[in-house]
Amino acid sequence: MPPRVSLVILVWLCTTALSLRAQDAVAEPATLPPPLTHYLGREIAQTMHYLGAEWLTRDTREREERATEMLENLGVRPGMTVCDMGCGNGYHALRLAKMVGPEGKVLGVDIQREMLQFLTERAEKENVSNVEPIHGSPVDPHLPEGQVDLILCVDVYHEFSHPQHMLTAMRKSLAPRGRLVLVEFRAEDPEVPIKPLHKMSKKQINQELTANGFKLVQEFDGLPWQHMMFFEKSANGE
Repeated sequence: MPPRVSLVILVWLCTTALSLRAQDAVAEPATLPPPLTHYLGREIAQTMHYLGAEWLTRDTREREERATEMLENLGVRPGMTVCDMGCGNGYHALRLAKMVGPEGKVLGVDIQREMLQFLTERAEKENVSNVEPIHGSPVDPHLPEGQVDLILCVDVYHEFSHPQHMLTAMRKSLAPRGRLVLVEFRAEDPEVPIKPLHKMSKKQINQELTANGFKLVQEFDGLPWQHMMFFEKSANGE
């Protein structure tokens, strides 16, 4: 096959793979409910495939998102058990591991095994030993019940194909004073250079979390492109 034709086919395959929902990359039981396309008036975005993982560690990310400032305002302390939900190749997870220290633990959850392999390789390279990769599913992150002090979701919640299932599971995993933190690109700001489907407004975030047994307890508005909203379990939640 001529080299030029081979290159065209390779590009086509990569482009096709990038359009897949991440749950297609894992085998799920036949009883898995069908993925939602919309939830509470919001269209659910497709998940980035592992072939695009390099974008997560792009050189401009710190300047664009000020990830360091975001992590500094999380309230993470040594000894905590923290989950990086949708951890990808570990951009946040590895830094969180240093923040919680040797007595703490970071649970890196992703539904793509390839992402978890990237995470493991990077952790080994940086000599980080307190990150535990967890292969989650679209309906269950497989977290330990009642033990997680903080769950961080950076630009991932809006891609959940089963948001109600995931919120229920995450709520069960939180310790009594545990927190779920959503970081999402601001839908209210047209200047944020992200596709609309990958943005969320504060109103929409609060609507969805409140409907699933959470209450808003804190916000941080210092990031250039993203909302940062802190939730705890509401008293009247199941």
